[in-house]
Amino acid sequence: MGKTIAEKILGKHAGRDLRAGDFAICKVDFSFGQDGTSSIIIDRLKELGLSELKTKFCMVIDHNAPSPSEGVSRIHKKMREAANRYKAALYEAGCGVCHQVIPESGQILPGDLILGADSHTCTYGALGAFATGVGSTDLAMTLATGKNWFKVPETMKIIINGKLPKGVFAKDIILHIITDITSSGATYKAIEFSGDTVSNLDMDGRFTICNMVVEMGAKAGLMPFDKKTIAWLKPRLIKNRKINPVAADESANYVKTFEYDISKLKPQVSRPHSVDSAVSVDKLKTTKINEAYLGTCTNGRLQDLKIAASVLKSRKVAPGVRFIVCPASRAIFLEALKLGIVDIFVKAGAVLVAPGCGPCVGTHNGVPADGEIVLSTANRNFKGRMGNPNAFIYLASPATVAASAIKGRITDPREFL
Repeated sequence: MGKTIAEKILGKHAGRDLRAGDFAICKVDFSFGQDGTSSIIIDRLKELGLSELKTKFCMVIDHNAPSPSEGVSRIHKKMREAANRYKAALYEAGCGVCHQVIPESGQILPGDLILGADSHTCTYGALGAFATGVGSTDLAMTLATGKNWFKVPETMKIIINGKLPKGVFAKDIILHIITDITSSGATYKAIEFSGDTVSNLDMDGRFTICNMVVEMGAKAGLMPFDKKTIAWLKPRLIKNRKINPVAADESANYVKTFEYDISKLKPQVSRPHSVDSAVSVDKLKTTKINEAYLGTCTNGRLQDLKIAASVLKSRKVAPGVRFIVCPASRAIFLEALKLGIVDIFVKAGAVLVAPGCGPCVGTHNGVPADGEIVLSTANRNFKGRMGNPNAFIYLASPATVAASAIKGRITDPREFL
């Protein structure tokens, strides 16, 4: 019997033949922490008396960037000192979200095994890497040994076919799939995506889909390697690193296979307080919003900003609506400036904040008041996610968020496209 991508990558990093259900100690290629998790990592390294790291590691200041408080500033200082001590890369406030700046750095290649102290590390599966989130203590042990233990996950296959309808984007697809499979329907599974829709998606769309597989419980999401992957990687490739893609065997065993025809899918919106509650946008058209948010590691990439700008051009944000825009990285921000996208946002009445997580994490920018409704391009809408458990968060694509910011209520973006 053939092997899945997960079985091949973990087997290679364990140095032995592995199948789903096996336990193994695997060599880790790259690991990282962010400012919400790095403090504990640093404490554990100190407890271990570690003077040298055994795997590539970086830290990213993105969840609270710039710092909103004395306490956070102490953590940021701690990270800067640790980066110097261990000779680790540090991405300062304003560089962007970890899940964008790390792939941009060229550190992630197909077939790599990545551990991050952040649950959305699965994003890197868009590049064909096995990437998953772990706790800070687990991450510290990886830094101390260069390895970690894994249970090889069973793999689910998701086949997506059909031409994208007008107004429907990668975010709509993944919200629809998560609602169908449910928030626990893929627990501890790897997911391989395929189908003509996936082949036609740009890399930004593939990152969006892989970013959200954890919202149905998955350990990792994996996209096919093709010309688009190569085109995205080549200008970022670190010298002397070679691209070695990994593909599943035709006879690989899948625990479940799901097939979706999205040719008639409508724009989707997930309702509070769960991601697996998406319905078509027309069912929520009377819902007024107080805040719209475009950004995050899910939808803060250049294509997302382009889509939103195409909706907003020559239009204004509705009175009473706060529209916050946060590019996923400095590189994206600079490109958006060159293309005139930032100009469109500012003239429409949007507020731009420093590249990073922005309002998503709920510790500084854009915290809603009691009873307020937010429409966001983020990956989570749990109670309290944006800093107030008495607010209500809906999730949608950049196009739907931009259209809704104009109308002041949840709006079908197709009338603006």
